[in-house]
Amino acid sequence: MNPLEDLVAAYRILAEHGVIDAYGHVSMRSADNPKRYFIARSIAPEIVQVEDIMEYDLDSNPQDERGRESVRERFIHGEIYKARAEVVAVVHNHSPSVIPFSVTGVPMKPIYHMASFIGDGVPNFEIRKVAKGTDLLVKTPKLGAALAKTLGKSSAALMRGHGSVTVGENIARAVGRSIYLEQSARLQMQAMTLSKKVTYLDAGEVKASAPVQDYKRAWPMWREKALAKAKADRR
Repeated sequence: MNPLEDLVAAYRILAEHGVIDAYGHVSMRSADNPKRYFIARSIAPEIVQVEDIMEYDLDSNPQDERGRESVRERFIHGEIYKARAEVVAVVHNHSPSVIPFSVTGVPMKPIYHMASFIGDGVPNFEIRKVAKGTDLLVKTPKLGAALAKTLGKSSAALMRGHGSVTVGENIARAVGRSIYLEQSARLQMQAMTLSKKVTYLDAGEVKASAPVQDYKRAWPMWREKALAKAKADRR
C-alpha cells in the first residue's frame, strides 16, 4: 500500500465535506524522514492523485520539482512541523462557518463531543501583527513561523478573514478535526441564534471526550470512498 494514498484521500475527503474548495491543502510528515513532508502541487483538492504529491524539506523547498507548481502557502506546513515535533499532518482550509469567528471577536467554544478539542483553545492569527497590507496569504517563512507561534500547542487556530489551520498526530485526526471544526462552528452559530444561554462542554467533558477524536470509525469509511473515487477518475 502506498502511504501517499492517505494524503490523496485526505484532500478528497475534505473537498467532499466542503471544508476545502478549489483551494486549501493537506500535508503529511514523512515517516522515513521527520525533516521532510509531502503536500500536493498547486491543484484543486478534489482531483488530487498520487503523482501530484511533492516532497519538501522543513524550509519548504521542493525536493523533486519536475516542473510542478508548488502551493504558495506551503510555509504554513513547514513552519508548523518545525515547531511541533509530534504533529504528523496539517490542514489549511477556508472553512466557511469558521471565518465569522475569526473577524468578530466571538470565541469558538466546545459545543459537542466530536469537536471537544475546541475547549483546549482556538487562538486567532492576526496577520497584521506581522505584516500590514497583505493579501492574507501565508507565503513566507516569517508568516508561517508567526502562525505556528499563534497555534502554539493547540489543535487548531483561526486565521482572521482567511480560514483556519488544524493539526493532528496522525492524518485521520487532522482531517477529522477539520471537518468537525466546521460543523461545530455552524452548530454554535445556530445555538446562539436560539438563545443567549448556551450550555457548552465543561473542562471535565472536554477531557473525557478526547478519545472520540481519533475518528477511528469515520476515517476508514471516508478513505475508502475517496480512493474509490480517485480510482474511478483515472478511467
